[in-house]
Amino acid sequence: MIKYKRILLKLSGESLAGEKKQGIDIVRLEQYAAQIKEMAELGVQVGIVIGGGNIFRGLSGASKGFDRVQGDQMGMLATVINSLALNSALQVLCTKSRVMTSVRMEPIGEYYSKRYAVECLERGEVVIIAGGTSNPYFTTDTASSLRAIEIEADVMLKGTRVDGVYTADPEKDKSAVKFEEITYDEIYNRNLKVMDLTATTMCKENNMPIYVFDMDTVGNLKKVVMGEKIGTLVYS
Repeated sequence: MIKYKRILLKLSGESLAGEKKQGIDIVRLEQYAAQIKEMAELGVQVGIVIGGGNIFRGLSGASKGFDRVQGDQMGMLATVINSLALNSALQVLCTKSRVMTSVRMEPIGEYYSKRYAVECLERGEVVIIAGGTSNPYFTTDTASSLRAIEIEADVMLKGTRVDGVYTADPEKDKSAVKFEEITYDEIYNRNLKVMDLTATTMCKENNMPIYVFDMDTVGNLKKVVMGEKIGTLVYS
């Protein structure tokens, strides 16, 4: 039984880099594509937003002297590169998919609109939305929150290298305890870094649940979509 019929999957650029730590790990890319293909074949409508941190991160660029606006624009272009890579990997697997961009750059990608994106999802195509929000000072977490709300997804799935939300960073604090469920208010009160504040607030105000899970373990995406509790549900 499929729990979520339409999802917005947020993937991090860092995860796409795999063991290489930068650029695109082809093995990881193929693993992601295979899992997404499986969801599409089950009839799940899949929208995707990918970060660009494996190529360039605007905020870190600004700390090294880059103009913040141009740095963020470079980061937006990095998300387009990652989106094209995933789109290509999906098409190799004969999965219908397309890249839409928040800034006009045909023929690299089609210009994003909610109506067109939903039409494509309903036809069974995987829709990868690149370019962030198209504005500087906004992260791809915020972009994924925005797109999840726009396409009326049942849930936003945040695929990371960590298997949920913890009381502290489990990679630094071995005593950290994992939550199975947590409210947005608890996220604020505990000052937990699930996403940036803007993205979290958007989801809270629009009743968009977030499910945080480990995407790097093959098979986990299907488990989440089928309702298996392997991560953390964040809800209003």
